[in-house]
Amino acid sequence: MVFGKCLNKYYKKYFLQFLIGIVALTIVDLLQIRVPIIIGDITDGIVDGGVRQEFLLDKALYLAQIGLSIALGRFIWRNLIFGASRNIEFHIRNDIYSHLQKLSQNYFNKHKTGDLMAHATNDVNAVRMAIGPGLLMVIDAIVLITLVLYNMIYTVDLRLTMIAVMPFPIIIFLGFIISKSMKHRFNDKQEAFATMTDMVQESFSGIRVIKAFIQERKEIKAFAKTNENNFDKNIRLAKLMSSIEPIIGFIVGISLVLTLVYGGRLTMTGNISLGELVAFINFLAMLVWPMIAIGIVLNVIAQGKASLDRIEKILEEPLEIFDREEALNIENIKGEIEIKNLSFKYPNSNEEVLKNINIHIKPGQTLGIIGTTGAGKTTLVNLLLRLYNVPNNKIFFDGKDIMKIPLKALRKNIGYVPQDNFLFSDTIARNIAFGLSQEDMDQIIKNAELASVHDNIIEFKEGYTTMIGERGITLSGGQKQRISIARALMKESPILIFDDAVSAVDTDTEERILSSLKDKRKNRTTIIIAHRISTIKHSDHIIFLDDGEIVEEGTHEYLVALNGQYNSIVKKQQLENMIVN
Repeated sequence: MVFGKCLNKYYKKYFLQFLIGIVALTIVDLLQIRVPIIIGDITDGIVDGGVRQEFLLDKALYLAQIGLSIALGRFIWRNLIFGASRNIEFHIRNDIYSHLQKLSQNYFNKHKTGDLMAHATNDVNAVRMAIGPGLLMVIDAIVLITLVLYNMIYTVDLRLTMIAVMPFPIIIFLGFIISKSMKHRFNDKQEAFATMTDMVQESFSGIRVIKAFIQERKEIKAFAKTNENNFDKNIRLAKLMSSIEPIIGFIVGISLVLTLVYGGRLTMTGNISLGELVAFINFLAMLVWPMIAIGIVLNVIAQGKASLDRIEKILEEPLEIFDREEALNIENIKGEIEIKNLSFKYPNSNEEVLKNINIHIKPGQTLGIIGTTGAGKTTLVNLLLRLYNVPNNKIFFDGKDIMKIPLKALRKNIGYVPQDNFLFSDTIARNIAFGLSQEDMDQIIKNAELASVHDNIIEFKEGYTTMIGERGITLSGGQKQRISIARALMKESPILIFDDAVSAVDTDTEERILSSLKDKRKNRTTIIIAHRISTIKHSDHIIFLDDGEIVEEGTHEYLVALNGQYNSIVKKQQLENMIVN
């Protein structure tokens, strides 16, 4: 059987279900043992010539009763054992998804989507096979082998039994050898599947880029190579699996030959009757399945153990972002943000992304952030959302250290429009209302109007019930941005963060959005990251980031008068506008 930390609690939960299933399985095996004995009695009766019609009718009815009982018993154990394994599969998949939701951004930076999908599909299924069919085959093989050997020895002949089962230990020995190789090959197969899944997911997500650069043929060749690797790994495993049954069949064949030769001799010498020999051959035939089951179960358990190891690696991944013991009991944030001497390095990196950042935003103020590419603007936002852990006493909300604010309270009070404007494969209305317990169409429409996207939405044939393609692929960049803005506004949060959120809209639309925000978000804190000066020039305070440092800060007028890097961008963008117009 497959055991692991993540399975123990489920074995306890479904212990009674497994127990009743095992009892039913044992009863079925006990009933099966009666069949060869009855057939042996009928054979001896026919040979002796003393069989009457009543005797045959009684035996036939007895066999029919056994058959019905076996059918009922099999129905019971299949429902209980397989049902319990399906339930455990359900719970494990939920555990994986739940734990992945709690892991930090850093974890997903290091692990590919395809690999995680393989864990939640193939690996979970392999574990189910081990704890369902695997358990069945283990118990069935042990019980059936024990009962069959007992009857072979005590109802037929000990010497014949010893000779007949002599080849069987070879099966067990070969099984252990094969199972070790099976685990390694199964691991290789799972990794190949994960790589292929990840490539397919990435290719379909970036299909527009592939087509734009005419790279379809290259991608097809790359996929063929990945698929070939997946095929090769599956074939290697299949070859090993396919070798098990022929080997077992050959060894069982040797056993049958020995039985016929030695058993025939015992029958001719009168040591056993013909009926006993027939019963013995039937018993031997009953041993074929347990012997095959040993090979199969070693394969299933090897695969299940390999998959369980991969699953437990996820479930044992420590949480990096969580509420500390000293977390405060607060639910609401007014909107004051203060950053003191903040320096930050990403995990497993020695390079400082932010250096000695000092910012103070009063409730209701708007902070504009601009700077060079890779200057640390988005990193700063990620820290305000606590997607990464922050050093103690560096970031404060309403005077409280961010590390002492519960994650739910922190993120509930921050509306966020990310740079990539991720949308879900759902209706436009549900995307705007995402994060709220219920949809309020009046509020959805109101916030869509504030984001200047309502007119676009009602032009769609199905309006707000229009289904968005994966990652919003059916929408333009500007529409995705504005739907993301409407989604953030729905939260009515005291703090709103725009990470380059209006870069895909024209200046007129941008002006309407910013004007709406100014009216709606009076007395609420807003942080706007932008590359266009027009987006942030009306901010109460502006900072210019370069290489992780604040090199200039102040109002728009002050920074222009300073005649530094900020003013340089102002002049460039003014020149660009003159050329365009």
